[in-house]
This record gives sequence, C-alpha cells and structure tokens, in this order.
Amino acid sequence: MAASRYRIESSGTLTSDLLRSINFDHLYGNSSLAVAVAAKSVTHPPQKEVRVVRLPGGEVIFRTRSADAASPTPPGHHASQS
Repeated sequence: MAASRYRIESSGTLTSDLLRSINFDHLYGNSSLAVAVAAKSVTHPPQKEVRVVRLPGGEVIFRTRSADAASPTPPGHHASQS
C-alpha cells in the first residue's frame, strides 16, 4: 500500500505572508506539516476555504476559512467546524 500524501487546496487563490516561498502544488508526506502550512495560508479573495486532502482517496483532514485561521476565537466561544 502506498504511503499517504497530503495536498493543500482552496476555493480561492492561496498565498502566505509568513511562508513566502511555499509552493502550493507540493504534496506533503507529513499531515502535520501540511496542516501547519494550510493554517498559515490566506486566500484571495478573503474568507475562501482552505483544506488539506489525503491522497489517494480525497479525504479532507483539515478545513477552515482563511479568516478563521487568522482570527483568534474570543474567550467563551467555540470555534465552528464545517
């Protein structure tokens, strides 16, 4: 059985202010690294979904909107999950 790979996808154009040299077409061999990069990414236009998908199979293992990742959850509130 082939090892899982992870791809970062978005319904918008992905960029990263912190990770300037990121190639968003890259397939990651580590799910934690893929999620960390996705969490630091933003989309243009804003508030589009960012997700990490396991390959093969297409299972979404992480999903957020770029504004959610950039904004902390206020105390006493729970982050929403899609």
